[in-house]
Amino acid sequence: MPRASRAPTLKATVYGQIARVGKAAASPSRLELLDLLSQGARTVEVLAGQTGQSVAATSHHLQVLHRARLVDAQKIGVHVRYRLADAEVAEFLLALRSLAESRLAEIARVTRQYLEARGALEPVRADELARRVRAGGVTVVDVRPRDEYLAGHLPGAISMPLADLKKRARGLPKGREVVAYCRGPYCVMALDAVDVLRRRGFRAHRLEYGVPEWRARGWRVETGERAGARSARPAHRLRRG
Repeated sequence: MPRASRAPTLKATVYGQIARVGKAAASPSRLELLDLLSQGARTVEVLAGQTGQSVAATSHHLQVLHRARLVDAQKIGVHVRYRLADAEVAEFLLALRSLAESRLAEIARVTRQYLEARGALEPVRADELARRVRAGGVTVVDVRPRDEYLAGHLPGAISMPLADLKKRARGLPKGREVVAYCRGPYCVMALDAVDVLRRRGFRAHRLEYGVPEWRARGWRVETGERAGARSARPAHRLRRG
């Protein structure tokens, strides 16, 4: 005689709901979308262009994330603009990445091989950058797109999108060390920026952290335009809080 199925327990029901988040995140494409949205809100079309996916595929992935309550959507005219649901989602993404880095040796191996092939030196750590900025001897350059800079950037950083760096680099003070940052440890824009700056005679290094990593350490992040942004002279203080 077949055994009667029992009613779901509280634990099974709760774990089923938790699994919704796991399923939503179980896609490289959706993880990349969350990473991009951690830099600031943007439309489906912009996200599609940045990930190299079709608008239809991007929209599908975003809807999966939206159903799992990981992102919010806002209709603006004929476009839909997405953003992370809240700061906890950014923390979840960083925690997931950290867990994967600690458990999967392949991540370190692939990253090391890539950096060695690029001839990249060790990046400047966030605490070391803070020390150098407080000493007044470093120019910090944000090479992400302008809208990401406005959504949040390191205090004192100068907005110089990678596409504009070649023509704008001449405005940087030659006597200072330059530290470039972008979207985090696996973003290559800062590496490209360092190559450009070094060819122009600057002492340049890459910061491995982006704004989400900076914010996760409790360090202050600024939004909007930097005071005195028309000048290439950086601010000399970087405070917690």
